[in-house]
This record gives sequence, structure tokens and C-alpha cells, in this order.
Amino acid sequence: QVQLVESGGGLVQAGGSLRLSCVVSGSIFSINTMGWYCQAPGKQRDLVASITKGGNINYAESVKGRFTISRDNAKNTVYLEMNSLKAEDTGVYYCNAKKFMSWGPAIDSWGQGTQVTVSS
Repeated sequence: QVQLVESGGGLVQAGGSLRLSCVVSGSIFSINTMGWYCQAPGKQRDLVASITKGGNINYAESVKGRFTISRDNAKNTVYLEMNSLKAEDTGVYYCNAKKFMSWGPAIDSWGQGTQVTVSS
């Protein structure tokens, strides 16, 4: 079992910055990929950024150059640095942990989400 707790969301003006944090606990060492997803009002939950156990990083095209995903293994924490925020970035941001199992589909764990609201 993996537990994820997000923090750092809030209300910010367009062009501003936020730093989201996700503290991971439980069965940590078996996680293959950590990621951040955003669910905007009326839309599906979409991948924003991910980082694999080996350090490979992937970003959604809409956030490239503005957001940075990172991790601090000593603190069991994954971060999402969000700069030059736009109103379109508004949504609930969820931390995700994925385990790839040989015997079945990947197992996903989710945090409860943190609200990010960007005013234009």
C-alpha cells in the first residue's frame, strides 16, 4: 500500500508560481513511476509530469518550459514547481504512484488532490 499526501495548492495570479509537494509513505521502494495529474473543471484527469525510478521525466506539452517535476528521495517527496501559471492551469492536482506488476495491470495510488486556482 502506498499513501500520498499533496500540499501546496492555492490561489495565484496569472504569471505567478506555486510549488506542489507530494509526500509518499507505505510501500515506497516498489514504485516505478511518480506523476502529477491535473483535472480541470469539466475535463478528464490528464498527466502533467512524471518521473520514473530511473529519473526519466515526461511533461505534457502545455507545461513544458514552465513546470518542473523533481524528487527528494531522502524526504520521500515529489515536487511540481509551477511557474508562469496560466488560468488554463486551474484544476485539482493529484499525485500518482504507479507500480508495474508482472501478473496484471499497473497498480495506481492517488492522493486526495490539492486545488490550484489561477486568476487571469
